[in-house]
Amino acid sequence: MHSLAKIAACLVPLVLVVTAGAVDTSSLKPPKGSAVALIIFEDLQCPDCARAAPLMVEAARTYKIPLVRHDFPLPQHNWSFQAAINARFFDLKSEKLGDAYRDELFRNQPSITPNNLRTFTEKFAADNKIKFPMLVDPGKKLEEKVRADYALGQRVGIEHTPTIYVASHRNTGEPFVEVVDRSQLYHMIDQMKQGATPESAPAAAAVKTRKRSKAAGKH
Repeated sequence: MHSLAKIAACLVPLVLVVTAGAVDTSSLKPPKGSAVALIIFEDLQCPDCARAAPLMVEAARTYKIPLVRHDFPLPQHNWSFQAAINARFFDLKSEKLGDAYRDELFRNQPSITPNNLRTFTEKFAADNKIKFPMLVDPGKKLEEKVRADYALGQRVGIEHTPTIYVASHRNTGEPFVEVVDRSQLYHMIDQMKQGATPESAPAAAAVKTRKRSKAAGKH
């Protein structure tokens, strides 16, 4: 039975493009030096991403494994792209601060609008003794990073946010698996750490065979 989290996910408006090759999942692996990691593609305005975020943070802390967060702002959301750029600004101060900003956005998501996002961000910066600049990304370097993450998600074949993977460096079995039912997350991490193929491995196999897709159009 599919979880409510899966059903309530923010779907990506897609225009399917048939290509000769399958999607590229080579990026779905832990950072160097880590055997297992959680990887998530998230949209800061997505309600289900807000529900998933505390679980991901707690799981990463519990297992002492990396949580790799990728920005995937959906085109139908009206402030998530700018919020992702803001988060990249705080990443420059420290990755911990950037993640704290993302989590604070998730906690306050219902009250945030395009009109008050900057005020919210300025307060977060002030609370952390940082001055938020009038022009946060004058050279568009931060925007380029957000767009690079989005392009990566397209290559992987992301169809909804959040999309979550438990990934490993192993060479046998499935090196990664998509977390479809979040109630099984800890069990899946345990299996991956023990070298077994997690029970939801068919989801990982399926993502390998999806045709490359491009996010476009309207909600």
